[in-house]
Amino acid sequence: MQFIKKNYGWILVSLLASLPLLVIFKMVDINFSNGFSLNLIEGAGAEGKTTLEMLYHVSGEFAIRWMTAVLTCTPFFILFGVHNLYVRQAMGIATAVWSFIHFIIFILAEGFLETFTQVNYIAGFIAIIFLIPLFFTSNKGSMRFLKSNWKKLQSFVYPIILLSLLHIVLLDKTWLIYAIVVGLGMMLRIPFVKKYFIQRRKKRKTIKS
Repeated sequence: MQFIKKNYGWILVSLLASLPLLVIFKMVDINFSNGFSLNLIEGAGAEGKTTLEMLYHVSGEFAIRWMTAVLTCTPFFILFGVHNLYVRQAMGIATAVWSFIHFIIFILAEGFLETFTQVNYIAGFIAIIFLIPLFFTSNKGSMRFLKSNWKKLQSFVYPIILLSLLHIVLLDKTWLIYAIVVGLGMMLRIPFVKKYFIQRRKKRKTIKS
């Protein structure tokens, strides 16, 4: 019970990040009767999409959603003073896992060499490369080992989100809402804007107390 109380945020993020896997499992047939085989269930897609298109959609959407959520953590702290580093790490891990799933689905369906045939694929691939070190260092041990370099490494998240937005823009997906959220978050990070909102928050807290 003490573990749950201490890590409820991390547990909640993990559960929310895992739920879409139930949708994916309904679209694939995993068979161990004669070795291992993985096949798509035809007609399992929705919204007029094929099963493969739906797999791309689900994995890609949740990758960009969690990535956007990670980038809202700092603006949330600036506006409300609420911050939980380990919840943010859990969001980062969810981002990486869904990005990896999205990329693996693409590789299995199209082949690795197809990655280099279009600009949007290349942008997505570079984002995946940048995500790998973030994924493996999103833990307390890495924070202690890397010390001040840990924050520098985490700054990779900015080119990752820009590459991801480029990826979905070129695919003509619903990118605008993510661009707006990320853009507003970036504006709040501007030093004088950040200072204004933090001072305003502290002043409001002082008045209430």
